[in-house]
Amino acid sequence: MPQKLALLSLLVPSYDEGIAFFRDTLGFDLLEDTDMGGGKRWVRVAPAGAETHFLIAEAKGEQRDYIGKQGGGRVWLFLQTDDFARDHAAYQAKGLNFLEEPRHEAYGSVAVFEDPFGNRWDLIQFSDAKS
Repeated sequence: MPQKLALLSLLVPSYDEGIAFFRDTLGFDLLEDTDMGGGKRWVRVAPAGAETHFLIAEAKGEQRDYIGKQGGGRVWLFLQTDDFARDHAAYQAKGLNFLEEPRHEAYGSVAVFEDPFGNRWDLIQFSDAKS
């Protein structure tokens, strides 16, 4: 079997805050929320049909210092869409914090947003040549 990236762990202040953002704001599917005991949960979210999922990790102790900083202050998450205008408008209506106006680059349409935890993302629709 060829390798693939299955999960990406993302630190959040609480499981419920992470679920609320990914499910209610971004519209991701809540794939799993399993109680692991001792206050730990196994929480997976992903856009519909995505092969790679996020594992929502509630930060504890020193990990709290890294919430929103996993990308070192730069965009490190890229949410690809097939309809930039639709998703940009929908996310704006939900109060998502866009840090810039949409740009139309040679590779596609893009705008940087910040999630409520401080992570920077690109909402991006690649041009046909790059998708």
